[in-house]
Amino acid sequence: MVSVNNFHGNNCLDSRRKSHTMDAKSNRFSFLGVKWAPLSIPIHRRVETLSMFHYWYMFLLGCVSSFFLVTYLAISRYYIILLIFATYIYLDRHTPERGGRRSQWFRKLAVFRYLAEYFPMKLHKTVDLDPNKTYLGGFHPHGIMATGLFIHFGTEGTYFSELFPGITSHVLTLGGWFNFPLIRDYIMLTGICSVSRPSVDFLLTQPGHMTCIAVGGAKESLLSRPGVHKLYLQNRKGFIKRAVTAGACLVPIYSFGETNMYNQADNPEGSLLKQFQDLATKYFGFAPPLFHGRGFFNYSFGLLPHRVKVDTVGE
Repeated sequence: MVSVNNFHGNNCLDSRRKSHTMDAKSNRFSFLGVKWAPLSIPIHRRVETLSMFHYWYMFLLGCVSSFFLVTYLAISRYYIILLIFATYIYLDRHTPERGGRRSQWFRKLAVFRYLAEYFPMKLHKTVDLDPNKTYLGGFHPHGIMATGLFIHFGTEGTYFSELFPGITSHVLTLGGWFNFPLIRDYIMLTGICSVSRPSVDFLLTQPGHMTCIAVGGAKESLLSRPGVHKLYLQNRKGFIKRAVTAGACLVPIYSFGETNMYNQADNPEGSLLKQFQDLATKYFGFAPPLFHGRGFFNYSFGLLPHRVKVDTVGE
């Protein structure tokens, strides 16, 4: 595990500042210890918040909604629809390991641009990428929801294709996502593929493709806290071996501000919470962090991320 100095210094979360009755710049006001959003918020900021809710729902509740849909279909008279879904998923099971079903039109939807502007988030270009080569990007830090990874490389929210013409980007995630109807096809439209070895090996044979992985994975999400950047690197060298074997170029990517989006409950080593999280990560492949951010109508608590500047740099 490696600690990195905070890129933003003291410019951290608004929620960590002292509470005031009225903020002259943002017109925020406090009542009962909660910072409430004013009614005069510009419409574009409301649209940005709705775009953020769309991503939050997809990430946290997409599979849950799909599970309830499957359960309902299984016990209802519409079970034939479930059989159709199951047959389709079985016949299409190799697609997430063969480049997915990426749609550039879908990636350019305005909802993703507003999603990037919510923070705001910016992708900084430091070098040109040769379209005749293949790239494997190691993204850090994971953060709570790998938001920067998705926006930069799973959408055109920060204009990836304009910054790197001729390069096709893919984000890799757990294969379990592709077992759920509807959500699997939605995420494949953004270019998301399975993180399995066959998927990585296939993408690394495609010239002009850039494959991006949140190297720290679920364990790194448990380290995410405002003002502190910690990376989980132990036993995470497999992606380097795959890149060397395929002759792909490694691209280290760091997202400054990713860990400032949410506050997370303390989970020191040896605590009951940390033991439970480690067990969940071991047996289910994902970590259940206890976190909070802001809400739709307040800035003090909720499940939406705080609006913090995020700068992502690759070398």
